[in-house]
Amino acid sequence: MLFSKYLLLSFLVIRVQLFLHQLQPFLFVNINDTAKIQCSSKEKFVAGGITAEWYRRREGEAPMLIKRCSDIKNATKVACISEGHNLTLVIYNAQRNDSGVYYCTDSYMSFLTFGNGSTLIVGDSYTSSSWVLTLAPSPHGLLSPGTADLACVVHGVSNPVQISWSFSGDLQEQGLMRSLKAKDGSFVFINHISVPMDTWTSGKNFTCDVKFNSSSKSVKKIARYIEASSTAPARECSRYIVPLAAGAGLLLLAVSLSLVWTLCPSALGLKPRISAPPASEEHQDGILYTHLDFDLRSRDRSTMQRSARGKSIKP
Repeated sequence: MLFSKYLLLSFLVIRVQLFLHQLQPFLFVNINDTAKIQCSSKEKFVAGGITAEWYRRREGEAPMLIKRCSDIKNATKVACISEGHNLTLVIYNAQRNDSGVYYCTDSYMSFLTFGNGSTLIVGDSYTSSSWVLTLAPSPHGLLSPGTADLACVVHGVSNPVQISWSFSGDLQEQGLMRSLKAKDGSFVFINHISVPMDTWTSGKNFTCDVKFNSSSKSVKKIARYIEASSTAPARECSRYIVPLAAGAGLLLLAVSLSLVWTLCPSALGLKPRISAPPASEEHQDGILYTHLDFDLRSRDRSTMQRSARGKSIKP
């Protein structure tokens, strides 16, 4: 039992001693230039880095062995240089397909240790369909305590890009990266960070900074919590509630009175007007006969009819 504990402790010490660190999170080079990716160790690389190796991981692919430092083949394209605690991978005549995340490794007693990785970007990753968007939580989602999740989305790029976050000008962190590959071969990168709720609601500017290459300016998008934005629409709508309700009530009353007047006028204490029938006229030998009929309706709904006949003689 004591021996097994000793072996486990020795293994942990060895892994700490062989801890590898890469000081270049991102490295930009132009096409046909030389890229130099560095790695350092707490201990010297054994026999000039004879056990050291380099792996490359492209987006959507598994890590791939690029160079064994003990192998001197293909040195005109990729070379491995070790100097004490430092190990350098040299890529000559770099091309776009050399872009990716590079990891230095070293082994001891068949145990493999990886570095933290360096992203190499060759050329320009920007395309005609590239755009940057920041996503922030809605005000209604901030009622519960905890953290606020922010995301920076970079769409339609040909290779990796550098994404970093700053809070009111102070660089904070790189964030957690996710990637998706589209059918046309382009990539979508989503960089996610979590900040304390009081930091998010403090009114600071949270800036997503995206760098596509070494020469052009970066693209910056700002996200900010604005408390008034959650209540302004409600206040704006409440101004129109009373006038709209009053107008709807008046319209309903007018329609009701119109229906009662049309269908049942007696309910309003009114009697319908009955127009007299048109008078009939007849001409005969210069004599004009006129018939006038008056129809009067009594309370017992009986009808009385009077006839008046006039005669006009030509002089």
